Amino acid sequence: MIDLNEVYSLTEFQRNAKEHVERLSRTGKPQVLTINGKAAVVVQDAASYQRMLEERDHLEALAGVRRGLDAMSRGETRPLEDALRDLQARYE
Repeated sequence: MIDLNEVYSLTEFQRNAKEHVERLSRTGKPQVLTINGKAAVVVQDAASYQRMLEERDHLEALAGVRRGLDAMSRGETRPLEDALRDLQARYE
């Protein structure tokens, strides 16, 4: 969730980049940078970004497992042994 207290102009960020980077590293919270008063980009520290990517990968894996379990419950899958036996028979 983006904290609305962490919204700064791009100009302010450029003027005080060191302080912003230190705050990003310390808090782990992203900042919204505006251009002409409109949100333009979001910046965050590398460690927080890496955690976000890892969490996304974990959620995607869980979604894949859920899709597989749903397919099994609908009878759209078959045992691995059956599939391997069919493949072997096809390519012998």
